[in-house]
Amino acid sequence: MCLSVFVIYCLLFVGQQLRSIDATVDVSPTPIVFYHGMGDTSHGSIYSLQKWLESKIAGVYVMSIRMGNNTAEDLMSGYFMNLNDQVTEACRQLTADTRLANGFNAIGFSQGGQIIRAIAQRCPTIKILNLISLGGQHQGVYGLPRCPQANHICDLVRKLLNYGAYEEYIQNHVVQAEYWHDPLQEDLYKQKNIFLADINNENIPRNTTYKERILKLKNFVLVKFLNDSMVEPRESSLFGFYIAGQAQDIYKMKDTTLYTEDWIGLKELDISGRLHLYEVIGDHLQIDIKWFEEEIVNKYLK
Repeated sequence: MCLSVFVIYCLLFVGQQLRSIDATVDVSPTPIVFYHGMGDTSHGSIYSLQKWLESKIAGVYVMSIRMGNNTAEDLMSGYFMNLNDQVTEACRQLTADTRLANGFNAIGFSQGGQIIRAIAQRCPTIKILNLISLGGQHQGVYGLPRCPQANHICDLVRKLLNYGAYEEYIQNHVVQAEYWHDPLQEDLYKQKNIFLADINNENIPRNTTYKERILKLKNFVLVKFLNDSMVEPRESSLFGFYIAGQAQDIYKMKDTTLYTEDWIGLKELDISGRLHLYEVIGDHLQIDIKWFEEEIVNKYLK
């Protein structure tokens, strides 16, 4: 009788302790961070996707990185703010946000794909779990961006790139020049490019921390839009690019020295099943929401 009472008491005590422990466990969903692309802002066209995610994932915190003090400055940063400065500022913002302290998932839209990847490589005070790039340009571009009609800012960028993408002033002030990759001048690109050549670890000595930090990701997801009329070549979204010396034939990621020598960890991620490549029908950032929910939200964000 006494033993039975003791057992019941123990079970009640253990159950109470388990409930107490369970109550302290954070069951809120993993936060999500956005980085917008050229011609957009943190509360521009991607804002509708933010609200949709908030409706799909109850209680999720979505933080959209903004450069500058207002929407106008944020818009201009997509054209004329040095990318290295953007990465430094984004690192500061993400580190300061206590809601992101336990880690977050990150989505980069268009050029935001390579920017958020650079943040993962360079920022030691954050923890990115799943990194998702939608239509990014990870091997750069060699083709002037298609500008919407009457977009005078974009038109100016086209002229500056045509004038001299590797001129020091343009490199330091024009965003698109900082991932301009001329396959006819590979040596010049490596010498003069101040952003993309660095985050792709193309120059010696290699930065070993870039690889170490990428390998901390749970998953690295790359999405290419098959009808992309903005990214030239569109294979850049999957780390493909023009074979050096011409601008017609394309190599794929696994044929690059960046992959075979594993300068930033792509090969190791691939072998471990953490590198995911998607090719989807649609023009630049024309996201099929059903596909996005099934392949991105359900697999990497929930």
